[in-house]
Amino acid sequence: MPTPNRQPLSRRGFLTVGSIGLGSITLADLLRVQARADLKSYAPIPAKADSVIHIFLPGGISHQETFDPKPFAPVEYRGDMGSIPTKIDGERFSETLPQTSQIADKLTIIRSMTHGEAAHERGTHNMFTGYRPSPALQYPSFGSVISHEFGPRNNLPPYVCVPRQPNVYAGTGYLSSSFSPFSLGADPADAGFRVQDLNLPGDVKEDRFSTRRRVLDAVNDHFARKEKSDNIAAMDTFYDRAYSLISSQKAREAFNIAAEPAKIRDEYGRNAAGQRLLMARRLVAAGVRMVTVEYGGWDFHVGIVNGMKTQLPAFDQAYAALIRDLERNGLLERTLVMVSSEFGRTPKVNKDAGRDHWPKVFSVALAGGGVKKGYIHGASNATASEPDKDPIGPEDLATTVYSLLGIVADKELMAPGNRPIEIVDGGKVVKDLLA
Repeated sequence: MPTPNRQPLSRRGFLTVGSIGLGSITLADLLRVQARADLKSYAPIPAKADSVIHIFLPGGISHQETFDPKPFAPVEYRGDMGSIPTKIDGERFSETLPQTSQIADKLTIIRSMTHGEAAHERGTHNMFTGYRPSPALQYPSFGSVISHEFGPRNNLPPYVCVPRQPNVYAGTGYLSSSFSPFSLGADPADAGFRVQDLNLPGDVKEDRFSTRRRVLDAVNDHFARKEKSDNIAAMDTFYDRAYSLISSQKAREAFNIAAEPAKIRDEYGRNAAGQRLLMARRLVAAGVRMVTVEYGGWDFHVGIVNGMKTQLPAFDQAYAALIRDLERNGLLERTLVMVSSEFGRTPKVNKDAGRDHWPKVFSVALAGGGVKKGYIHGASNATASEPDKDPIGPEDLATTVYSLLGIVADKELMAPGNRPIEIVDGGKVVKDLLA
């Protein structure tokens, strides 16, 4: 039975409802509320890792010349580099990874990573987001999602890139720019290394800095009342976090690599690989949630043996030092260390003694943070041309990484246009990787 005296709501009235205790709301507001109400919600899952160090080796590092040598394949497939035994019974690594082979009993090696993107940009997108590239939407990176879900800890940025953001896909995607990484802006291996924008200018003292902050707060508050937008909110968040970082001596000290004992700096190596990974260890120890480290250039279409022998020894030393250092400081159990590249290299050595792009199968190394120790997952076939068993796609790797951090990967985040988008779509937790 109709309720007496109720007037039908006109279109104009619907768009300017203001009498129900919500203030003046618009259709867009109502749709936004509805979209948020429709978002999936999940009970939290226990985290096995508190931090992530992602070591990205750009260009497509060869799996055959690193973690998946084929010593019994014909020479045109195995190449001219030899292999050596590791601390995992019956398993071998490239001859240029002697120190890594001695910590293999602390690692999980995935030898069956696979996707279909042979272009650098598209493969990189896969490995930083867990998504295939889309012309309709830019997806957020691991670090930006972690920043979104957890925020800062100990006055430190939640997501730091060393020495700088390595590519656009390591950024925020559809998330607010307030979840962008903090980039060092300089290489920790450089003489006189100094993080950009970390210290006050010489003519600005602490009390003057605090006064400026109060003035800035007043200005921000004025504009926030005038206009609500991602740029304003993101800038406000940026200033808040920058102030927390600059005003905290303990937070600033996390970036002071010169405070490390000379013996430790030598153990890692006084080079780009060594000092970048040492900086990563300092940052996660201090409270940074994710550190992305870029090292080297591995796109060896020509002269792969010389290229690998030039760059791999420094990585080998630094990576082994990082794992040992994290372990002796009690950090490895709760820090997930991932080594990845955008794809692998072709099964056959080409006419220029190099290898070309090959996304059908390649390797990823994991350590700590809840993964097994001394474990090889999956396998490539005899010529390292495709997975022979237990293939893992980027969506599965991403889902597993998020799970280790206590993030449900098919939780939905809000993209522009109030579109709920899953953090990862279609991935599964690879339980065989877990300790």
